[in-house]
Amino acid sequence: MNWLKLTNTLQVISKKTRPSVHPPKIGLISPPINEPISLISTPNSAIDALYSESAVAKIWGVAKRALDRSSPPTFFPEYTAPGGTKYVYREFDFWTSGFFPGSMYLLLERQRKHPESFPAPPFSGLPQTPHPMQLQYACKWWTVNLHQNASLTTTHDLSFMISPWARLAWELDQDVQAYGTLITAAKTLAARYNPKTECLRSWDTCVTNRYSFTDPSLDFLVIIDNMLNLDLLFWAATELRDPALRQIAISHAKTTQKHHIRPDSTTFHVVNFDQDTGAVKDKFTNQGYSDTSCWSRGQSWAITGFAQTYLWTRDRSFLTTAQECSDYFLAHLPPSGVPYFDFKAPVTSTTPTDTSAALIACYGMLLLHEALLALDEPSPYLKAVMHVLASVCVAQVNPPARFNCDMVSISSVEHGISSEVGALEVDMGEGAETIVRGATINNYEFAPRRWANHGLVYADYYFLLVGNKLLDMGIGKGVGAE
Repeated sequence: MNWLKLTNTLQVISKKTRPSVHPPKIGLISPPINEPISLISTPNSAIDALYSESAVAKIWGVAKRALDRSSPPTFFPEYTAPGGTKYVYREFDFWTSGFFPGSMYLLLERQRKHPESFPAPPFSGLPQTPHPMQLQYACKWWTVNLHQNASLTTTHDLSFMISPWARLAWELDQDVQAYGTLITAAKTLAARYNPKTECLRSWDTCVTNRYSFTDPSLDFLVIIDNMLNLDLLFWAATELRDPALRQIAISHAKTTQKHHIRPDSTTFHVVNFDQDTGAVKDKFTNQGYSDTSCWSRGQSWAITGFAQTYLWTRDRSFLTTAQECSDYFLAHLPPSGVPYFDFKAPVTSTTPTDTSAALIACYGMLLLHEALLALDEPSPYLKAVMHVLASVCVAQVNPPARFNCDMVSISSVEHGISSEVGALEVDMGEGAETIVRGATINNYEFAPRRWANHGLVYADYYFLLVGNKLLDMGIGKGVGAE
């Protein structure tokens, strides 16, 4: 089917406002919390931070700078340097490019579905959040150059690059271009599947100061992060009624279960397969403390990836894997409640935390909580999520940003000098452009470059995603009520 025919078909679908598919509905809304949840009734509580003016202002403050330019962005925020406040950007085809537009779309979703969660206007009545049309325009402007990433054949990160913004573009606005981009990305990703290894290739190459893999014909590298790309395959398989796509996702999950998950429910970061025989050649780390340690973000990718896979398949083994990975994660948190970059790294005064690991795990554990309630089984995970969230918010949320909006004077025929609402500006204050700090991209001692103790675009994305998920669960701001 050519693109014109596909577009015409999708326009018919959008006129019917056909909702996008999701994993089979849980059919439960989490009940009200009747018992105290520790650490949430603090001045800087998790709930206050999740739905604060500052969280919205920081995203909008970065987004609005691109809106007056003559062409859409080709560089996208990734991280703030340790001790710095400004974002460092990466080109549009880098794997993290989808998270900042995804954060904007999460705000658009929140504004439409849960307007009560947005900051209330002050007594002056001047706006304290972007107008819905401004926010929608910003979302589209920031994603113009990202559609082409769906055809990249050199990366496995297509769901990270596409899904955070394109799924909501389709679900909120029936954006047919976004739909086509999702389908293309899923098919491109599926082409990385090898029936001998029974999984998707992650990296084509990988070079550190300790090892070097530069020939894809010799090595087949698979990382635990790849579990998060399966959601795109399951979604597209359901949309297209394509059992082959679904089977690729299931096969990859089962292979990851077998080779990345240790008996103690910790995770290997990288597994290298022989692509001709499917045999495992080696297992090692690229971002953790050591080959035998447990990189905390890898553990959180496993929690969320297996929880998502369970919701699509209802295969209880995937739920069990997600639970066991979660239980290890929670049992090995330090007293602060915020994980270090690796659960087995020696702890000193300079050992870095990873707030991105905390927030990714929180999202996965909310999925687990819903899944267990649907099975009429007890769940410890909502309380655990609130503990971790509060811990992040107490110690790792940056100083606040604020919206500013003044009245401007104009000359009018009817009234002479009149007043009108001016532009919505953002004052970042003394804080960084990210909502959250304390993230760690890579602290592996043999990494070509090490980043730690900084802001990170996907830490903010999962911070907002958790906030939206709590609202969808019927909890949201009500969790902190005494």
